[in-house]
This record gives sequence, C-alpha cells and structure tokens, in this order.
Amino acid sequence: MMHENEIPTDGALVRRLLTHQFPQWADLPISPVSSAGTENAIYRLGDELAVRLPRMEDAVGQVDFEQDWLPRLAPYLPTAVPEPIAVGQPGHGYPFPWAVSRWIDGSHPTTEPDELPDGHRLARDLGEFVTALRKADTTGARPGYRSVPLRTRDASVREWTAKAANDIDAPALLSAWEQALDQPDWDGPPQWTHGDLIPGNILVGDGRLRAVIDFGTAGVGDPACDAIAAWTVLSAETRKTFRAAGGFDDAAWARGRGWALTFVSGIDYYRHTNPAMAELGRRAVTEVLAELAG
Repeated sequence: MMHENEIPTDGALVRRLLTHQFPQWADLPISPVSSAGTENAIYRLGDELAVRLPRMEDAVGQVDFEQDWLPRLAPYLPTAVPEPIAVGQPGHGYPFPWAVSRWIDGSHPTTEPDELPDGHRLARDLGEFVTALRKADTTGARPGYRSVPLRTRDASVREWTAKAANDIDAPALLSAWEQALDQPDWDGPPQWTHGDLIPGNILVGDGRLRAVIDFGTAGVGDPACDAIAAWTVLSAETRKTFRAAGGFDDAAWARGRGWALTFVSGIDYYRHTNPAMAELGRRAVTEVLAELAG
C-alpha cells in the first residue's frame, strides 16, 4: 500500500466485477501486472485486454478522461496509446469506476544506455511523439497536471528536498531549481502534453517506441513538462537527439529540467513502498545536476 487512502484490489475482485458487469470476459485468465505505477492497479485479461482500477479517489477522473480523449488524440500520434473498450461501475465493495482497454505488447525502456539497441532512435521517437501531441486540437481540454507554471511547485520542491537531503546534494538541487524558476513563462497558446514521460509509461520493442500509456496527467498548457523524458528515460548522449526532435527551445528545456527536479518528492514518499519510484526521483535529480555541472 503506497497511499493512506488506497483501496486494495486482487484478481478475485476483478473476476467478480467482470462476472456481474461484463460476463463475456468473466472466464478469461486474469493476472496482476507488475508495475511501479502509483495510481492504478493493472490486471491482464486474457491475451488482448487489460483491466485498470484506480487505487484512490484522486485517480478516478482518469477513467472518464481516457475514455473521452484518447480516441480523439490517437489520430494525431505516431505511436500507439491505450484503446478504451469499456468502463465498469463500482461494486463488490470496490467504490470507483474502472476501465477495460486493449492490451499493448511491449517492455519498459531500460535507463542503462548500454542495454539500448539504439538509444538515439528511441530519443527521436519520443521527440516526434511530443511534437505530434502538441498539434492535437485543444478545444475543451483540461489543464495538464504539469503544464502549469513551474512556480506552483516551489513549496513542494523545497519541502521534499529537505526530506531527501541525505540522498542528494540538496544545495545544488535548490540552486538548479532557482535557475529553472528564473526562466520566462510559456506565453504561447496552450498545447497538449502527456506530462509523465517516465519509463513506466513508455513501451518499447526492438529499440523503438511502441506505445505511450497512462494519460492521467495529460492536458494542455506549457509543453516544457514533456522534456522530463530527457532526464527520467534517456542518457546524456541521447538527450540532444530528443531535444531536436521535440523542438524545445532554451527556456522550455530549462523549465523541463525544473519539472524533472520535482520528482525529488518521490525519494522520501516512496522510500519504503515503491523503491522504483524512489530511485526514479534520485535518477532525475542526479541527471539534471550532472547536466548543469557540464
């Protein structure tokens, strides 16, 4: 359990929900999917489907959002995104709506450069994805979780930096954070962002980007937040390739570094409950500071 208000799930619950709401799928094999995800529990359903159940109330809005928006965004994008199939209702003690989507084969990218067949190819693919996403129609879209002004996270970054001070170079982080805050705000029209381009939300195959999943933070605003892939996924050697393909100018790149630094929050919060997310926070901070150190 990662959160105080988390609702536990298991395969038996998924079976009961399917039996009463989608009996056509109730006899398919159900297996939990190992994931570092923090907001949803995921189960594979047969060979072609996935069931995703929000762990807490804050994640519930993602169900309707993806059902509504992913079919609209998909035609703009050069890679696969989740294909919603059905929405289930609360039942059997589980209090939230939940979703069934098409299963997408792939693996999460390694952050070890030597294990990537062609890190530059993945970097280009990710840059082309964010470029294409920005061109999607924004009419009626919500603001993104991370496409707001960076200064809205100032108090949080300082709080979590203090809590992680034994794990990181806190003074260097705060200096880097101040540099990011000093950048000019985005003054263009709102653009679509994914907002959470981390290894757990990216699927690859044969060194190529196969799919981007989990649009829980997606929305419109400042596109700089999608630069976080540079420090959460890619190596120092492939960042320039990603930046060129993603079209990030100097200010956006610097704001993106700031958004990568916000992952410092995961170091202490997930220290004991989700080591992969805690390590992601350490990596993001380390990579940003190394880049700035030259």
